[in-house]
Amino acid sequence: MTHIRVSVLLCLLGLLPIGVFAKTTEIERAQDAVRVLTEVMAAPDHRIPGNLLRNAEAIAVIPNVVKASFVVGGRRGRGLVSVRAADGSWSNPSFLTLTGGSIGFQIGVQSTDVVLVFRSKRGVDGIVNGKFTLGADAAVAAGPVGRNAQALTDGQLKAEIYSYSRSRGLFAGVALDGTVLAIDHRSNRAIYGQKITPRRIFEGGVSNVDNNIVEFRDRLEEHTAVEAE
Repeated sequence: MTHIRVSVLLCLLGLLPIGVFAKTTEIERAQDAVRVLTEVMAAPDHRIPGNLLRNAEAIAVIPNVVKASFVVGGRRGRGLVSVRAADGSWSNPSFLTLTGGSIGFQIGVQSTDVVLVFRSKRGVDGIVNGKFTLGADAAVAAGPVGRNAQALTDGQLKAEIYSYSRSRGLFAGVALDGTVLAIDHRSNRAIYGQKITPRRIFEGGVSNVDNNIVEFRDRLEEHTAVEAE
Protein backbone atom coordinates (compact mmCIF):
# COMPACT_ATOMS: atom_id res chain seq x y z
CA MET A 1 0.00 0.00 0.00
CA THR A 2 2.84 2.38 0.84
CA HIS A 3 4.42 1.79 -2.57
CA ILE A 4 1.10 2.55 -4.22
CA ARG A 5 0.79 5.85 -2.33
CA VAL A 6 4.32 6.87 -3.27
CA SER A 7 3.66 6.01 -6.90
CA VAL A 8 0.46 8.05 -6.92
CA LEU A 9 2.27 11.02 -5.33
CA LEU A 10 5.06 10.89 -7.92
CA CYS A 11 2.50 10.76 -10.70
CA LEU A 12 0.71 13.80 -9.31
CA LEU A 13 3.98 15.70 -9.03
CA GLY A 14 4.72 14.81 -12.62
CA LEU A 15 1.47 16.47 -13.63
CA LEU A 16 2.49 19.78 -12.08
CA PRO A 17 3.75 22.31 -14.60
CA ILE A 18 7.45 23.10 -14.55
CA GLY A 19 6.52 26.74 -13.97
CA VAL A 20 5.34 25.91 -10.44
CA PHE A 21 8.85 24.89 -9.43
CA ALA A 22 10.44 27.77 -11.36
CA LYS A 23 8.19 30.28 -9.61
CA THR A 24 9.26 28.91 -6.22
CA THR A 25 12.89 29.56 -7.16
CA GLU A 26 12.14 33.16 -8.16
CA ILE A 27 10.25 33.81 -4.95
CA GLU A 28 13.18 32.52 -2.92
CA ARG A 29 15.48 34.81 -4.87
CA ALA A 30 13.21 37.78 -4.13
CA GLN A 31 13.19 36.89 -0.43
CA ASP A 32 17.00 36.76 -0.45
CA ALA A 33 17.18 40.17 -2.12
CA VAL A 34 14.84 41.67 0.48
CA ARG A 35 16.94 40.15 3.26
CA VAL A 36 20.18 41.58 1.84
CA LEU A 37 18.66 45.04 1.37
CA THR A 38 17.26 45.05 4.90
CA GLU A 39 20.51 43.91 6.49
CA VAL A 40 22.64 46.36 4.51
CA MET A 41 20.46 49.30 5.52
CA ALA A 42 20.34 48.26 9.18
CA ALA A 43 23.89 49.46 9.91
CA PRO A 44 24.02 53.30 10.04
CA ASP A 45 27.82 53.48 9.89
CA HIS A 46 28.24 50.99 7.06
CA ARG A 47 25.43 51.49 4.59
CA ILE A 48 24.71 53.28 1.33
CA PRO A 49 24.70 57.07 1.88
CA GLY A 50 21.29 58.73 1.89
CA ASN A 51 22.17 61.22 -0.85
CA LEU A 52 22.90 58.34 -3.22
CA LEU A 53 19.57 56.71 -2.42
CA ARG A 54 17.64 59.97 -2.79
CA ASN A 55 18.97 60.47 -6.31
CA ALA A 56 18.97 56.86 -7.45
CA GLU A 57 17.26 56.08 -10.74
CA ALA A 58 17.39 52.32 -10.11
CA ILE A 59 18.66 49.88 -7.49
CA ALA A 60 19.65 46.26 -8.07
CA VAL A 61 20.35 43.61 -5.44
CA ILE A 62 22.05 40.36 -6.48
CA PRO A 63 22.38 37.96 -3.52
CA ASN A 64 24.87 35.11 -3.38
CA VAL A 65 27.02 35.87 -6.40
CA VAL A 66 29.25 32.82 -6.68
CA LYS A 67 32.62 31.97 -8.10
CA ALA A 68 32.33 29.96 -11.30
CA SER A 69 35.08 28.00 -13.01
CA PHE A 70 34.27 26.86 -16.49
CA VAL A 71 37.03 27.29 -19.10
CA VAL A 72 38.12 30.41 -17.22
CA GLY A 73 37.16 31.81 -13.85
CA GLY A 74 34.15 34.08 -13.56
CA ARG A 75 31.26 35.24 -11.42
CA ARG A 76 27.55 34.52 -11.70
CA GLY A 77 24.53 35.79 -9.81
CA ARG A 78 20.80 36.39 -10.15
CA GLY A 79 18.85 39.18 -8.52
CA LEU A 80 16.24 41.91 -8.85
CA VAL A 81 16.20 45.51 -10.05
CA SER A 82 13.59 48.26 -9.59
CA VAL A 83 13.56 51.66 -11.28
CA ARG A 84 12.32 55.02 -10.05
CA ALA A 85 9.13 56.35 -11.66
CA ALA A 86 8.56 60.00 -12.58
CA ASP A 87 6.55 60.51 -9.37
CA GLY A 88 9.43 59.22 -7.24
CA SER A 89 7.90 55.83 -6.45
CA TRP A 90 9.62 52.50 -7.15
CA SER A 91 8.54 50.03 -9.81
CA ASN A 92 7.85 46.34 -9.47
CA PRO A 93 11.19 44.57 -9.91
CA SER A 94 12.50 42.79 -12.96
CA PHE A 95 14.77 39.80 -12.55
CA LEU A 96 18.32 40.11 -13.87
CA THR A 97 21.61 38.25 -14.06
CA LEU A 98 25.17 39.36 -13.33
CA THR A 99 28.05 37.64 -15.12
CA GLY A 100 31.82 38.06 -15.07
CA GLY A 101 33.83 40.88 -13.58
CA SER A 102 36.16 40.98 -10.58
CA ILE A 103 34.03 41.24 -7.46
CA GLY A 104 36.88 40.96 -4.97
CA PHE A 105 36.00 37.89 -2.93
CA GLN A 106 37.77 37.63 0.38
CA ILE A 107 40.05 34.64 0.87
CA GLY A 108 37.95 31.54 1.44
CA VAL A 109 34.66 33.25 0.55
CA GLN A 110 32.72 31.51 -2.21
CA SER A 111 29.81 33.93 -2.49
CA THR A 112 29.03 37.58 -1.95
CA ASP A 113 26.04 39.90 -2.15
CA VAL A 114 26.14 42.74 -4.69
CA VAL A 115 24.17 46.01 -4.63
CA LEU A 116 24.14 48.46 -7.54
CA VAL A 117 22.90 52.06 -7.33
CA PHE A 118 22.13 53.67 -10.70
CA ARG A 119 22.34 57.45 -10.87
CA SER A 120 21.65 58.06 -14.55
CA LYS A 121 18.83 57.45 -17.01
CA ARG A 122 21.37 55.89 -19.38
CA GLY A 123 21.98 53.08 -16.92
CA VAL A 124 18.23 52.52 -16.62
CA ASP A 125 17.86 52.51 -20.41
CA GLY A 126 20.58 49.87 -20.53
CA ILE A 127 18.53 47.68 -18.20
CA VAL A 128 15.34 48.18 -20.22
CA ASN A 129 17.17 47.27 -23.43
CA GLY A 130 18.10 43.98 -21.85
CA LYS A 131 21.89 43.80 -21.54
CA PHE A 132 24.91 46.03 -20.95
CA THR A 133 28.44 45.98 -19.58
CA LEU A 134 29.49 47.99 -16.55
CA GLY A 135 32.41 50.26 -17.32
CA ALA A 136 31.83 50.08 -21.07
CA ASP A 137 28.18 51.02 -21.54
CA ALA A 138 27.96 52.92 -18.25
CA ALA A 139 30.65 54.31 -15.93
CA VAL A 140 30.83 52.35 -12.67
CA ALA A 141 32.78 53.00 -9.46
CA ALA A 142 33.12 51.52 -5.99
CA GLY A 143 30.44 53.18 -3.89
CA PRO A 144 31.12 55.32 -0.81
CA VAL A 145 29.92 53.90 2.51
CA GLY A 146 28.79 55.23 5.88
CA ARG A 147 28.17 58.52 7.64
CA ASN A 148 31.30 60.25 6.33
CA ALA A 149 30.13 59.73 2.76
CA GLN A 150 26.94 61.71 3.45
CA ALA A 151 28.93 64.92 2.90
CA LEU A 152 29.73 64.06 -0.71
CA THR A 153 28.05 66.38 -3.20
CA ASP A 154 26.54 65.53 -6.57
CA GLY A 155 29.57 67.12 -8.20
CA GLN A 156 31.83 64.62 -6.46
CA LEU A 157 29.62 61.65 -7.32
CA LYS A 158 30.40 61.43 -11.00
CA ALA A 159 29.91 57.75 -11.78
CA GLU A 160 26.66 56.59 -13.39
CA ILE A 161 26.55 53.46 -11.26
CA TYR A 162 27.95 52.80 -7.77
CA SER A 163 28.65 49.23 -6.76
CA TYR A 164 28.91 47.48 -3.41
CA SER A 165 29.64 43.98 -2.15
CA ARG A 166 29.04 42.23 1.14
CA SER A 167 30.73 39.06 2.37
CA ARG A 168 31.40 37.82 5.90
CA GLY A 169 29.43 40.79 7.16
CA LEU A 170 31.76 43.35 5.54
CA PHE A 171 29.92 45.87 3.33
CA ALA A 172 32.10 48.02 1.06
CA GLY A 173 32.35 49.62 -2.34
CA VAL A 174 33.79 47.36 -5.04
CA ALA A 175 34.99 47.75 -8.64
CA LEU A 176 32.85 45.86 -11.16
CA ASP A 177 34.28 46.91 -14.53
CA GLY A 178 33.55 44.33 -17.19
CA THR A 179 30.56 42.82 -15.43
CA VAL A 180 27.59 42.12 -17.70
CA LEU A 181 24.04 42.78 -16.51
CA ALA A 182 21.18 41.21 -18.44
CA ILE A 183 17.43 40.91 -17.99
CA ASP A 184 16.43 37.42 -16.85
CA HIS A 185 13.50 36.90 -19.20
CA ARG A 186 12.84 33.33 -18.08
CA SER A 187 12.37 34.39 -14.47
CA ASN A 188 10.21 37.33 -15.50
CA ARG A 189 7.95 34.96 -17.44
CA ALA A 190 7.70 32.65 -14.44
CA ILE A 191 6.43 35.49 -12.24
CA TYR A 192 4.69 37.92 -14.59
CA GLY A 193 3.61 35.69 -17.46
CA GLN A 194 4.47 35.33 -21.12
CA LYS A 195 5.26 38.34 -23.34
CA ILE A 196 5.74 40.70 -20.39
CA THR A 197 8.61 43.07 -21.23
CA PRO A 198 10.89 44.80 -18.69
CA ARG A 199 9.47 48.16 -19.78
CA ARG A 200 5.95 46.98 -19.03
CA ILE A 201 7.06 45.78 -15.59
CA PHE A 202 8.80 49.06 -14.81
CA GLU A 203 5.88 51.18 -16.06
CA GLY A 204 3.32 49.43 -13.88
CA GLY A 205 1.73 47.29 -16.56
CA VAL A 206 1.49 44.12 -14.45
CA SER A 207 -1.05 43.03 -11.85
CA ASN A 208 -1.66 40.28 -9.29
CA VAL A 209 2.04 40.19 -8.44
CA ASP A 210 3.13 37.79 -5.69
CA ASN A 211 3.55 39.58 -2.34
CA ASN A 212 7.14 38.32 -2.01
CA ILE A 213 8.03 40.16 -5.22
CA VAL A 214 6.15 43.31 -4.26
CA GLU A 215 7.98 43.37 -0.93
CA PHE A 216 11.25 44.21 -2.68
CA ARG A 217 9.64 47.36 -4.08
CA ASP A 218 8.05 48.18 -0.73
CA ARG A 219 11.35 47.87 1.14
CA LEU A 220 12.96 50.26 -1.35
CA GLU A 221 10.12 52.72 -0.73
CA GLU A 222 10.67 52.38 3.02
CA HIS A 223 14.45 52.82 2.99
CA THR A 224 14.56 55.71 0.53
CA ALA A 225 11.73 57.50 2.38
CA VAL A 226 13.68 57.25 5.64
CA GLU A 227 16.85 58.55 4.00
CA ALA A 228 14.96 61.49 2.48
CA GLU A 229 13.76 62.74 5.86
